[in-house]
Amino acid sequence: MPFQNPLPTPQYCQLTFPTPHILLVTLSRPRDLNCINTAGHQELHSIWEWLDDEPELRVGVLTGSGRAFCAGADLKEWNNQAQSSSAKRTMPAGGFGGLSRRSGKKPIICAINGLCLGGGCEMIVNADLVIAAPEAFFGFPEVQRGVVAIAGALPRVVRTIGRQRAMEMVLTGRRVMAAEAKEWGFVNEVVAEGAQVVPRALEVAEQIAANSPDAVIVSREGVKLGWEGVGAEDATRLLAEGWSKRLNEGENIKEGLRAFVEKRKPQWKPSKL
Repeated sequence: MPFQNPLPTPQYCQLTFPTPHILLVTLSRPRDLNCINTAGHQELHSIWEWLDDEPELRVGVLTGSGRAFCAGADLKEWNNQAQSSSAKRTMPAGGFGGLSRRSGKKPIICAINGLCLGGGCEMIVNADLVIAAPEAFFGFPEVQRGVVAIAGALPRVVRTIGRQRAMEMVLTGRRVMAAEAKEWGFVNEVVAEGAQVVPRALEVAEQIAANSPDAVIVSREGVKLGWEGVGAEDATRLLAEGWSKRLNEGENIKEGLRAFVEKRKPQWKPSKL
């Protein structure tokens, strides 16, 4: 597929394109349970920015290689930095993995293939959808190591699963299995026993990519406004004032309505939003 912008060449993850409109990012440090080091954070932040800027891409999917989605931070690197008076840990504006504090434009689905701990959980709390394998489990074990999940998850997870469940996860550090996580609303879906989580995540990504890219971007913005704590009426006003004119002047709304009248499948254009 020809891209408008140079293709990233990351060291710690792999990029593939299962369909013309979907980017699949696979964390590729399986021997280290896909923990993310300083360079890996910067790589992922740049990848998500590239996704947003690339006209033909509409959805991102993030997964891990081996038995882990992501075990969190690279604690060996962190320990070395902690023992040094000069070294400082740096985190991109998008947070852990470029995702835990990302605002962004296009949706990202996390496909949880195995253990998801610490920073791995921080990423999925701010992902748009989360699909898990039955054997996956989740946890914030930071308190057991004397550190804190400070990359964005703490004020966000309470909005997803409620105060008591959030407190249980972050104060005890206990692991939550996929089935329980789904009951809590921590994940959208757990695939059937024996099924592969990435193909299912790609199916959902294709459902999103089949829709108007403009409408997906603006609909996501509307949900984000509520997620970030704006009241319903203020969020509605901000969405209308900030996005309605741009949406209505775009090609895709005209194409979608025309295709409905003509009883055919829409032919979407790359979003200019």
